[in-house]
Amino acid sequence: MEHREPTRNASAADAERTLIEAAKQDPARFAELYETNFDRVYLFVLRRVRDRYDAEDLTSEVFKQALAGLQRFEWRGAPFSAWLFRIATNAIIDRSKRESRERGTPVSTEELVKPQSREIVEIEERIRLIRLVDELPADQRRVVGMRFSDEKSIREIANELGRTEGAVKQLQFRALQTLRSRLTGQPGDKNV
Repeated sequence: MEHREPTRNASAADAERTLIEAAKQDPARFAELYETNFDRVYLFVLRRVRDRYDAEDLTSEVFKQALAGLQRFEWRGAPFSAWLFRIATNAIIDRSKRESRERGTPVSTEELVKPQSREIVEIEERIRLIRLVDELPADQRRVVGMRFSDEKSIREIANELGRTEGAVKQLQFRALQTLRSRLTGQPGDKNV
């Protein structure tokens, strides 16, 4: 099965272009571009550096460079995120080369090159999942975060939240059931 990049409709591209032009005129408007693109850039970087703290630092650097270079950005119809991915790739390569010189070991930049279309699809799917998790009720969202982001056991979560393990399992079950139904578009448990 062939995977393609998600298509963007003309109105989304026009809205993005308008936002870019607004940010060029008023740098405070860059915050909207940041909010829209942060997750995809962070996930792109994290897949390459595999360290949360390095990914946070590099993502920050990408947006700093993007803001500084926004006046030079030329709209060519591609998503703004493509430009950000290019900045991210260069930042990752620069950091790898710098660390390589410090350690005295050679660096391979093959795996750091621009994203493939399948990777972009995976990043977009992950962003969708993150946003769906953010829509869960607070207690379910917290359990999912502790379980899958923080990689805590059911027992650790129960102790930290002051709940029984059974209650934590039920919260996790309901959250996953809700996420599954929203991801697949099938009706789920209405009592979540």
